[in-house]
Amino acid sequence: MTNQPYEGQQYPQGNEGYQPYQGYEPYQQQYPAPQQGYEDPQHTQQWQGQTWETQLQAPVAPVAADTAYLPPQGYDAGAYAHPQPHPQPYSQPQSQPQPIPEPQPIPDPQPAAPSPADYGPATLGGNARVTDAQRARLEGRSPIIEPGMQPAALTALLGLLLSGAAAVGTYALLLPLVVLQAVTAAGWFRLNGMWPARQGIALAFLGALTADAALLASDRAPSAILGTLGVWVLLSLVLQLRSHADPDERMYGLMATVASAALAILAAGHLAAEADAVTVGAAAVAVAVLARALPLPTAASVIVSLLAAAGAGIAVGGMTGLGSDGALLGAGAAVCALIGHRGASYDYPSRFVHFTAGVALPLAAAAPAVYLLGRALT
Repeated sequence: MTNQPYEGQQYPQGNEGYQPYQGYEPYQQQYPAPQQGYEDPQHTQQWQGQTWETQLQAPVAPVAADTAYLPPQGYDAGAYAHPQPHPQPYSQPQSQPQPIPEPQPIPDPQPAAPSPADYGPATLGGNARVTDAQRARLEGRSPIIEPGMQPAALTALLGLLLSGAAAVGTYALLLPLVVLQAVTAAGWFRLNGMWPARQGIALAFLGALTADAALLASDRAPSAILGTLGVWVLLSLVLQLRSHADPDERMYGLMATVASAALAILAAGHLAAEADAVTVGAAAVAVAVLARALPLPTAASVIVSLLAAAGAGIAVGGMTGLGSDGALLGAGAAVCALIGHRGASYDYPSRFVHFTAGVALPLAAAAPAVYLLGRALT
């Protein structure tokens, strides 16, 4: 095949007529775009040499995993992905080139590394997602996590505020008491896994405020606490019956609401008790909770806590006129406080539980003992 155009063939000079055969450039060169009008026959190239059919090409080496695919230089990537039809010449060549095959998708040069397994010896050996309670079960220890020294310090601070305010007067005692009741209502719902429970917390706190108001109005008569408690149990029952939740959820919500309201209302016993009894009892609870938080075995910690509460009762009782009877009052209040402290212990390391229920329950649970022992000893 020659590079000269066909002789004797004339082409019109205008935009009409046929365009001479353009031929095909080698694979590395860019395909010529369709052009309008006449082109000089002297510059028209004819096909010569070997065809570039895919059957005759040498196999292409696989692309390395770390090399991104790049189309040939000067080649239109869009046209390569979607080949456009070429203009037909006035005569067909002897060998018709095959269409360009579409490129296959290339694998990701940097595949994502598989995530590490969440189980096995590495997890049991100290993965951060293993809680203290789970690790304790694996090691054969108790999964119950008691409030630490920080919640105990807050309990002691609130107890000292109650003790000092009671020595000042009834209305001075009202402010730390309201704080105690609010933290009690919120902490009990969080302790039972019900959060947020705004309606239940508000209902329990409203019951506590109602009991305080009834005590002030009735000259601190204990019947005000019992009456408020009965009314709030009935109110909680009515509200839960109107709920559209499942029966099991309604029963669970009813028990949590009644218990929270009862604890917050019973905390008002500090307001109904004698001022000297509140001063001694609250100080004894503060010392008992601090001693219970010491890093000692459980049995030894309980004994040390009771002895410290009795000593605090004697010390504070000597300043209030109770004298040695303050030891009995302090020990009794400490027993109830340790029961509340044990109730605030939880099998999941939740700081919010320890800083609400762990702070409030010892003082709230000690209120009945402070009231009864104070009435009996004075």
